Amino acid sequence: MSQQRDIDVVNDLLAVGSETTWLEFKKDNTEPDTIGVRCSALANAARLAGKDVAYMVWGVEDSTHQVTGTSFNPDNQKAHGQELQFWLARQLQPSIPFEFRRVTHPDGPVVLLEIPAATSAPVAFKNIPYIRIGSATPKLTDFPDRYQQLIEKLRPYTWEHALARQYVSGDEVLDLLDYSSYFKLTKQPLPDNRQGIFDKLQAERLVTRDVGEKWNITNLGAILFASDLSQFDSALARKSVRFIAYSGKNRAANVSHRVDGNKGYAVGFERLIEFINGILPKNEHIDVALRTEEPLFPTIAVRELIANALIHQDMTITGAGPQVEVFEDRMEITNPGKPLVPADRMIDLPPRSRNEALAALMRRMGMCEEQGSGLDKVIASVELFQLPPPLFREEGNSMQAVLYGPRTFAQMTPDERIRACYHHAVLKFLSGDRMKNASLCERFGIDSRNASQASGVIRKSLEADLIRVADTEHPRAGYVPWWA
Repeated sequence: MSQQRDIDVVNDLLAVGSETTWLEFKKDNTEPDTIGVRCSALANAARLAGKDVAYMVWGVEDSTHQVTGTSFNPDNQKAHGQELQFWLARQLQPSIPFEFRRVTHPDGPVVLLEIPAATSAPVAFKNIPYIRIGSATPKLTDFPDRYQQLIEKLRPYTWEHALARQYVSGDEVLDLLDYSSYFKLTKQPLPDNRQGIFDKLQAERLVTRDVGEKWNITNLGAILFASDLSQFDSALARKSVRFIAYSGKNRAANVSHRVDGNKGYAVGFERLIEFINGILPKNEHIDVALRTEEPLFPTIAVRELIANALIHQDMTITGAGPQVEVFEDRMEITNPGKPLVPADRMIDLPPRSRNEALAALMRRMGMCEEQGSGLDKVIASVELFQLPPPLFREEGNSMQAVLYGPRTFAQMTPDERIRACYHHAVLKFLSGDRMKNASLCERFGIDSRNASQASGVIRKSLEADLIRVADTEHPRAGYVPWWA
């Protein structure tokens, strides 16, 4: 940040004429707790005022707004034995990227503190959110009306309810959307009149009324029920699901199948799953006395992971959509956007979705499992077929889930064995049980006479701090995940 720009910022702030809810002048008061309270209050008040940034300025006389200069140096200031800025960053939640800047103003040295307005939640200092009212900084919770106003201001941009197509006739809506699929998938009878159809679509926020008896189609309506996504703008069309199958183990191999979907997710989902299962090689599975052929990857795992990719993607990332790639030995399912839950805790932590309306409607339509149970079933199905454990990883600005084809315990890598052990411990814990050597042998298909192989995996998983002994006084009581 240039000094000249900072001088101009200070001059503009001086020109405001008086302190506001998002601006405070200080002459020399540098008491750390006072600064912390002001940061919280100003950040919250700025959001209420529709400002993106709030300011504190040292070296200015409060009553006259004349620059008097200050000896305050935030780089050398201490707070409770710590550097002021480090201490302040730890006390403010959610973390905000505030910035102190020393400004060589023509009328004297000034310190400028730039405070971003609250975004995801009210900013709290030492777990208490404050607000600016006049020159006072009371607790936000003491003013419920302002608290509610702030929460409304903090509501994130909801992609689902933005408009995909505006000012279209009723006939165009019925042409652009496969509305009959909505009624079929939600198990509702198709209304026998046009008004009934639009009443339902509007109640679901798939469409909204515009002026002049026209309609708007929301992003939610288009992404789920478009008859052809290419009929909408390119940003939405690129959210369609892309499927690629390779004849080898990497992307250098020949492409054997490629499908660029053009249907809305709800309209095309079942056909996509059937298509994938139809081209996958089959794996022989023995169930009691019957020998059957099953798809290379468990259908429920494929279904749930693809649905998750659709639900949890970051819709605001342009030019990218969900992608399913099948290789000779694995399937990779990728969606744009960093995961909101750490990859190693996706099995046990409640899911968080950027697209709540999309997720709720897809669950109602049976496209995925109930909230919080989907990945459990993915892991359970993988264990049933004694496959290598799936891998969940963050790849740049995207999330990827990898399903692996059949391999024996001996063919699994050490990392895969440890990950499988951790997943098994999680499943046992979530079902109210504990992992034991015998259960891990069963998961890997290890003969009980070779139980020492499972013991070796447990030992390495303990060393990796992924599991722990459930009861240190009773070592045979089994094992639980590290976080249990």
